[in-house]
Amino acid sequence: MNTEIWYFPVSALINAVTSTFLGFYLVFTSLKKRVARYLLYFCFAVAAWSYGYFMWQMADNATDALFWVRILMIGAIFTSISYFHLVLVFINIDKERFYRILLIIFYFFSFLWLFLDFTPYFVVGVETLSYFNYWPIAGPFYTPYLIAFFTHVIYASILLLKYYRKIHGIVKIQTVLLLLGLSMAFVGGSTNYPLWYGIDIAPWGNSLVSIYVILTVYAMMKYKFMDMKVIMAELFAGLVSIIFLVEIFFSRSISESILRVLALTFVILFSMMLVRSVRREIRGKEEITDLAHSLEKANLKLKELDRQKTDFLSIAAHQLRTPLSIMKGYIELIEDGAFGKPTKGIVKTLDEMDESNERLVKLVDEFLDITRIEQGRTKFDFAAHDMNKMITNTIKELQEKADIKGQKILWKLNPAIKNVYMDDDKIRHVIFNFIDNSTKYSGESKKIWVSLEKEKDHVVVKVKDEGIGFDKQDEVNFFQKFYRGNNVKGTNVNGTGLGLYVCRRFIEAHQGEVWGKSEGLGQGSEFGFWLPVKRA
Repeated sequence: MNTEIWYFPVSALINAVTSTFLGFYLVFTSLKKRVARYLLYFCFAVAAWSYGYFMWQMADNATDALFWVRILMIGAIFTSISYFHLVLVFINIDKERFYRILLIIFYFFSFLWLFLDFTPYFVVGVETLSYFNYWPIAGPFYTPYLIAFFTHVIYASILLLKYYRKIHGIVKIQTVLLLLGLSMAFVGGSTNYPLWYGIDIAPWGNSLVSIYVILTVYAMMKYKFMDMKVIMAELFAGLVSIIFLVEIFFSRSISESILRVLALTFVILFSMMLVRSVRREIRGKEEITDLAHSLEKANLKLKELDRQKTDFLSIAAHQLRTPLSIMKGYIELIEDGAFGKPTKGIVKTLDEMDESNERLVKLVDEFLDITRIEQGRTKFDFAAHDMNKMITNTIKELQEKADIKGQKILWKLNPAIKNVYMDDDKIRHVIFNFIDNSTKYSGESKKIWVSLEKEKDHVVVKVKDEGIGFDKQDEVNFFQKFYRGNNVKGTNVNGTGLGLYVCRRFIEAHQGEVWGKSEGLGQGSEFGFWLPVKRA
């Protein structure tokens, strides 16, 4: 071999090592996949051609050179047919009757070339050329082999182009990479053939075969192109391993070869650990991403269900409001004697009916408040109002109910606070709810304190009682929709768990904040809120 022409054996060795490395990568990672098995077949065919090419270039006599040329032709024969078969599997048409017959025909001729390979009908011998000490001489069946080779390549390209037009997404990118790799290999590998026919063109394109193999494996096996860390780690590990492997072939002594083999073994082990570590990291991130997507989808579904529930509540509440109003009107008419003077028993029954009707009306009103809030239809009328006066009037409404249980509502005006910018009806609703709950959940002869204070640019309203109190779990959840505290279990007080939720939403619309706290069960409680004196 001309020692100045070092490029050709080195490029062949790189092709061989690259194909072998990627082949074993498929064995250890994806062999269960059908397409991976045909990729392995293709990689080993390229490797057989490349190793034979390297050994042929390293041969120092005509007999050895001819032997290795015939070995490399085994890989060359099966490189094109294995790629054609791989393309059929990739686009999932290999089991169709026409292509099965076509494969049988192509494989028949491939095995025919294989049989002829070790005869003068395929490779006559070797000769000396300007670039090489030993270059093969084509036999009569070599040209038919080349026709078959280019038939496989061109037909595979046509099938991929047709497939490309019908697909979308990641498979389209894979197909582009296959076509790109095929084009590079076609140009690079074809530079070997002119010299067989006496045309003085050296095979400088051999190095493109490695890129061809890498692009093919990458296109087939890497469905997630975001995993660039894994790809870079694998390529880095593979490149370092190839460099160490190539150095073994240029060792000048047995001891040097042993040292380089040990170094290669260490590099391979380290590379495997590096790639596994990166894969674990990527897999963890993928799991987190998948979980985030699942949570996002679940959240969207929950929002949709919540919207549907709100719509249902709106329709149901409006439908219930009308008959309840009619019922209330008829109860009043009967009590007023419009249908004859009622007896004491009837009046008592009507009072109970009216009380139950009022509870239903209040429940329906809460439903309507919820639906208006969540649909963004709640109207607020902000203006300056006298907070002292509003609290006083609210307490008067509830005083009779407190008196029945012997409870005392203690309230003292705060003259330092004049007007507060607020929606009078909404804030009255909140205060009414807080005091009403204190009367419900406090026993007889208990005290309820209502206070109004000013802190910087805020006003603070607090309602304290000596009632049943609550624990930390209730404190966290009280202002959630439909939540009823554990503290009310066993009591005869009915509720929907909507009242405090509505209060929270009203206060938040005022740019304020609500709270509820207690020292524990049986220790009383405090509910309150603060509002800015002036809205921003």
